[in-house]
Amino acid sequence: MRGALNDVLGGGAASVLTVTFGLSYALLIFSGPLSEHLSYGLAATFIASAVLATILALGSSLPFAIAAPDSSTAAVSAILTSSLVERMTAADPSTPLLAPVLITLGLSTIVTGIVLCGFGISRMGRAIRYVPYPVVGGFLGATGLLIVLGAIRVITGHRLQFATLGQFANPTTLSELGAACVMALVLYLTWHRSRTSFGLPVILVGGVIAAHLAFWLAGISPTEAQAVGWTFQPPPSITFMLPWHPTALEAYPWHLLPDLSGDLIAVIFVTATSTLFNTAGIEVAAQREANLEQELNVTGLANILAGALGGYAGCISVSRSILSFNSGGIGRFSGLTVAAVSVLMLAVAPVLLGYMPKFVLGGLLIYLGADQLHQWIVESRRRLSIVEYLSLLAIIVIIAKWGFVSGILIGVVIGCATFALSAARIESIKFSFNGTEYRSSLDRSRDDQVLLTEHGGKIQGLNLQSYLFFGSANRLYQYVKAMLQRHPECRYLVFDFKLVTGIDSSAAYSFAQIKRSADDRDVKLLLVHLAPAAEKALRSSGFVSGEVSIIPELDHALERCENEIISEHQGLEQEEANLRDWFTQILGTEDDATTLIHHCERIEVDSGDIIVNAGDAADSMYFILDGRVGIMIPASQGTTTRVRSLGRYTTIGEMGLIAHVPRSATIQAEVASVLYALNTHQFDAIKEDDPALAQKLLTYFVAVMAERLTFANRTIAALRR
Repeated sequence: MRGALNDVLGGGAASVLTVTFGLSYALLIFSGPLSEHLSYGLAATFIASAVLATILALGSSLPFAIAAPDSSTAAVSAILTSSLVERMTAADPSTPLLAPVLITLGLSTIVTGIVLCGFGISRMGRAIRYVPYPVVGGFLGATGLLIVLGAIRVITGHRLQFATLGQFANPTTLSELGAACVMALVLYLTWHRSRTSFGLPVILVGGVIAAHLAFWLAGISPTEAQAVGWTFQPPPSITFMLPWHPTALEAYPWHLLPDLSGDLIAVIFVTATSTLFNTAGIEVAAQREANLEQELNVTGLANILAGALGGYAGCISVSRSILSFNSGGIGRFSGLTVAAVSVLMLAVAPVLLGYMPKFVLGGLLIYLGADQLHQWIVESRRRLSIVEYLSLLAIIVIIAKWGFVSGILIGVVIGCATFALSAARIESIKFSFNGTEYRSSLDRSRDDQVLLTEHGGKIQGLNLQSYLFFGSANRLYQYVKAMLQRHPECRYLVFDFKLVTGIDSSAAYSFAQIKRSADDRDVKLLLVHLAPAAEKALRSSGFVSGEVSIIPELDHALERCENEIISEHQGLEQEEANLRDWFTQILGTEDDATTLIHHCERIEVDSGDIIVNAGDAADSMYFILDGRVGIMIPASQGTTTRVRSLGRYTTIGEMGLIAHVPRSATIQAEVASVLYALNTHQFDAIKEDDPALAQKLLTYFVAVMAERLTFANRTIAALRR
């Protein structure tokens, strides 16, 4: 019983807010041409409050949750009905408005409920959290602006537009607006800062008493105050009417629904967003965990029932739920108490409204709208970057000028563009390394370690991260291109994709550019930890081919590169040792051999490669260390004939080097061969710097030519027999 009593007291405190807000929302929606039907608006408001509070109290995952029409949902519902009324009166000023408005409110609420249930059943509700934050902020900020504009219409009876500014020039209208602004300021200075349970009703009652006291002192009777417009005309007793009468449905302007679709989407979006955000806010404030899917399902069911009974959209309320929770209401009787008070208001609301000055409820609406504008225009500036903040302001202006659909679409485009620019600034390279500082786990000999320390710069690696798309991948390409220029010795480029979450097609194109740059420098590419989806994207761009290696582990990739470097340099060391031994035999000393090696240029040729062509300038000679080359001369019918073949440890071209006559024959590699070339400039340098070595070379050349001449003479003698 004690717990139930606490729930009733907490629900009673929340009921004060529900009643006060409900009166202001009814005036917001049923203003202007609909003001004569305010009694139906009051019925729709408190029926929706009772149904929402009951269903949420019975089914919410937060037992103390209280639901009702919210300022945001009421604002977009007011925009929806206003759009309908404008289109209907433009076509026929005398057309009845009440039934179409109630049908529109009911239909929009039912559709909203169905969508919310769909979100809850399919678990798609969380997808709305992927809407860019500035879009949500701009959307809710725009609803705050619309609440303020609606409050001005409630107070003065006129829309605030450039065309209607003249209607705000009379002293009474300005006095009403000034009083409403003072009321909003009082609410900000008092209830906004304290948020006590009964602070709001005390302030509102005090405002009503102060207004009637001022009327009495000024000699204005209640009837005169109503006639001038200071107070509301007392509506008749609340009239409840289900909007689904066959005659009303038949007369409904169904052809206007496509034009209203944007505002209908706004109602759905705002209700879904408010449900999710308000639930999250209650979780934080009350330190209770909610079931998001359950909240969407229950809120959807409540809206379907409320729409069927002629109410309009609502959702769980942060202020009312937390007020009830802090007042001791932690059970389901809190919401049921709010529902009972809402039903009671169906009989009491007209009496209260007849004594209510317009500036009191209008000031409350201005406070609510200004508070929301302050939250999203002022407070959000500290949480957003300058680009996001400017996009939020742009969305507010677009919604105010062209409607919610335009604001959402343009806002999403702005949000995506902002995200792309921000994501492009995220570094796609977590860290880079080379073979001298980061190696495989294979233990190697001391000689191999020394060799890798000396030549480890041939291995360059990049550890990639995040999602790679056109912005970040292009920066990666520019980085790789600059890195290859800084490290011309690079022969192996390793990409580690372990921290990469995905690759799009434009990023794959950037990798194709990387491959072309690597091919130009004879750099081998190795890909590590490449996911199947990323591999598919890279194959489609032509990046992954036979020349690109895909290896599961980084350690294995590094081991392969190290093995190739060691094998290559061990082979070169053995090759250089063989060359030194050969030159030592030719020249007599190892020092002369070493000097000659330093003046020669190593050349690798494949089978069939032309080394020199007949008629070329004779500017070098060749020491054949490995392989075989042939001396070819022209034959009949465009063919060539081999006149001599030279194998390893032989030389060719000495005569041209000495005599400087053009080549008399073509020299072609018969198998893959390794040659060391000594050109005329290097030979002249040897003659100038080391005449003794030059003399030894000339002696060797003469001996070689003498041997070949002797061989030729024997061949000629044999042919003469």
